[in-house]
Amino acid sequence: MKRWAWIATIVFGVVLVLGAIGTWVMVSTTLSNQKITVAEDADCLAGARVRGPLSAYCQARVIEKHTLDITDGLTYAELDRDDPRRQTAMNSSFLQASLFTSVLAFGVSGLAALAGVLFVLIGLGMKDVAEKSGELERAASP
Repeated sequence: MKRWAWIATIVFGVVLVLGAIGTWVMVSTTLSNQKITVAEDADCLAGARVRGPLSAYCQARVIEKHTLDITDGLTYAELDRDDPRRQTAMNSSFLQASLFTSVLAFGVSGLAALAGVLFVLIGLGMKDVAEKSGELERAASP
């Protein structure tokens, strides 16, 4: 195995982990700056600040619950165009989608971090195999 292969694999893994951490921090900070608190009547994490995937999910669910109470169980698409509750349902859908998008971003960053760790481990394994086979010594000699 060429030296550059395991080095590139490790570097790629580190870049993935750093990108994942950056994404997680950015999304968490953005949510935190909004100063959203999970409603007291939520099924989970009631009263918690929305900063992470679980609190964002819980708040999105309680928004849906409140909206369905207001619209008598009807969604935005089911309300007549002239129904004044349609604007509330539309705003609710937007807020839920935004919160669920942040949940997705947390999930993707977690997956990227895991993939990065795996790439680093694979690269280290490739290096170990190269060292044990003597390939690194052969590559270093003239």
